[in-house]
Amino acid sequence: MSNVQGYFDPRFESVRTIFAEQQQDAQARGSALCVMIGGDTVLDLWQGVVDKENQQPWEQDTLVNVFSCTKPLGAVAILQQVEAGKIELDGPLADVWPEFRQAGKEDITLRQVLSHQSGLSAISATLPPEALFDWDAMCHALAAQRPWWTPDEIHGYAPVTYAWLVGEPLRRVSGVRPGDYIQEYICQPAGMDFFVGVPDDALLRVAHVSRLRNQAGDEYARALFASMGQPEGLGFKAFGNPSSMMVSTNERQWQQAEILSANGTGNARSLARFWQLMAHDGSLGDVRLLDAELVAQVRREHSQGMDRTLLAPTRFGLGVMLEQDYAGGSFGMGPQAYGHPGAGGALGFCDPAAQVGFGYVTNAMGPYVLMDPRALALSREVYKCLQASD
Repeated sequence: MSNVQGYFDPRFESVRTIFAEQQQDAQARGSALCVMIGGDTVLDLWQGVVDKENQQPWEQDTLVNVFSCTKPLGAVAILQQVEAGKIELDGPLADVWPEFRQAGKEDITLRQVLSHQSGLSAISATLPPEALFDWDAMCHALAAQRPWWTPDEIHGYAPVTYAWLVGEPLRRVSGVRPGDYIQEYICQPAGMDFFVGVPDDALLRVAHVSRLRNQAGDEYARALFASMGQPEGLGFKAFGNPSSMMVSTNERQWQQAEILSANGTGNARSLARFWQLMAHDGSLGDVRLLDAELVAQVRREHSQGMDRTLLAPTRFGLGVMLEQDYAGGSFGMGPQAYGHPGAGGALGFCDPAAQVGFGYVTNAMGPYVLMDPRALALSREVYKCLQASD
């Protein structure tokens, strides 16, 4: 018996059917899907439960951690400062963050950071668990860090450090803490129910996150998890240093931090809204996130090939992943699609050619490195429906 709630355009009934069928999995908990096309919402669905006892139903305003789906919001935030002339894409990051000018990082640029070419995907020195929630401690560690490779020569995803590599320059040039900045200049203007640092009055709406059991993921996931068993290796350090990264998801300290690489908390509707705006070159109606020329920079390929951190082929623009022509790296739509997956299954992206903004979230985390099969099945079906209605 399906418990799907919400709205769907009849043209996309088959998407709703797949969404409902996914809830039949014995380990399914809760999820939400929203798709906007042009200026219209064609799907806004939710189902399942939010609490670890599996008793409390997922509501229209339920929030959940979307992990790395947060990264593009951080990119847009700092690019707003580029647009304002307060920081340069190709100037040394140390121009606005003088303490960064050490250990071979004198010439590292914002463009290299946003496209994961800076060599700063992890911190080598083992940090105490509490450092994750100490902004100054993380900034100090990154300022002292020597790049893992010569910047600009290869690329490797920065799953966690991105938060401070982008967030500290944002703080310095805007004078506003990153979570507050994203709220004031992105989420509120766009009408997004989304936070990087959940306020007290929204904590009760946050779903409890759990992991799917006995699932191995794809070949890249298996290789990545094997690499994370090497304590001095890049994979272990990138995802597990500080160690609190791996165990804090349901803690209030995590939910209220400002880790703009990983702890954004929102819903499918907000992700779809953000990507609806990006699909329209950064503005739609009276809402404007970013200049169209900078959106073109976001979408342009900056790095591609085997990713040193993820051990999978990846293509990056600025703060976003680009379409890859293999299943685990595809958004399931057209070749121009771009966006970002989040650990465990969340996905936000747009297809500018089809004017689609897509958001999917879940509180049952799968083991995949890039695209989760649940989200991909839904996006592919959306695309089929679009093609059928042309």
